[in-house]
Amino acid sequence: MWPWVLTGPAVTDPTIPDYAGACVRGIVPALLAPRGRLPGWIPAIAHSTQRFVLLVIDGLGWEQLQERSALAPTLTAMQGGPITSVAPSTTATALTSITTGLTPGEHGIVGYRMDMAGEVLNVLRWNTSHGDARRQIEPSVTQPFQPFLGERVPVVSKAELEGSAFTEAHLRGSDPQGWRAVSSLPVAVGALLARGERFVYAYYDGVDKIAHERGFGPFYDAELVAADRLVADVVAVLPPGVTLLVTADHGQVQVGRNDVTPHADVLQRTRYQSGEGRFRWLHAKPGAADDLLAAALQHHGDVAWVRSRQQAIDEGWFGPVVSPPVASRYGDVALVPFEPISFFDPADSGPFPLVCRHGSLTSAEMLVPLLAATG
Repeated sequence: MWPWVLTGPAVTDPTIPDYAGACVRGIVPALLAPRGRLPGWIPAIAHSTQRFVLLVIDGLGWEQLQERSALAPTLTAMQGGPITSVAPSTTATALTSITTGLTPGEHGIVGYRMDMAGEVLNVLRWNTSHGDARRQIEPSVTQPFQPFLGERVPVVSKAELEGSAFTEAHLRGSDPQGWRAVSSLPVAVGALLARGERFVYAYYDGVDKIAHERGFGPFYDAELVAADRLVADVVAVLPPGVTLLVTADHGQVQVGRNDVTPHADVLQRTRYQSGEGRFRWLHAKPGAADDLLAAALQHHGDVAWVRSRQQAIDEGWFGPVVSPPVASRYGDVALVPFEPISFFDPADSGPFPLVCRHGSLTSAEMLVPLLAATG
């Protein structure tokens, strides 16, 4: 018997990113391109302005927001609706798609932990089992595309993130405006707008952190209230003619202690794993890829979407184009749960167990808000 309660009828179809339409990938190109008509999925209120603030609230899923709309009056009053994240629905991949305007198959930051010629790179920490990997795996080579269409955009985010390898990979060439207390974020945004900036990018990670550590409940609700107040403070500093757009990189699913070790038949055919608990890549032993796929389908097809690398590429999970160098960073078989579980890999652990997780293609993880308000 499974150690968790199934959520209902089996989910049959993953939520595929709408890369050609309403997707986080398209926000920056729409706002920074030479002025023309914005696409229809950008909230209408933004179509009449020329200056923008884009605030990314890490981990704020559309479904979680709708379920707690009474706690977020500012966000709820804004104009807009849901758009899709990218695959996997994880921070490293989605933030890179947001800033570069590219699909994962193009920019190559394909997950939280990705295969780099046999070394599994933790993208957020930029390390492997051998330690810091910045010299061996250069961020600007791993992700070679300039963010923000090559413009030097001011970035308002935690000061501690400045200079990190992942920052170099997805924000290099930008103008860092670090904050050490979240109350400084709207102040910094207001100052940048007062000096005439046309576009400001801001990032806040509190919702994601609380969801991971505490799950849904009173701590999450309190953090959502705080995030909504932060949005209100940003709206308050907008001069006339500036639009604030709020989005996120992914939503969340509460999995608690529902960790599943892949079946022995699966592990017998697996060299190592990459990805993360809700988008687990299995790297097959030589000659075992087909048998690995069959074993994964047999033992885990009732709780997860199971795909070979080529199947996932053909279904458009990572965009219409996936170059061979990028494809080599994926595993041979993907385990992508639609039930509230996480696939366990002993090489993928942190300082505390994660209560909420993300990465999969459920609507709870894939749908994020795109909301707008003007000064």
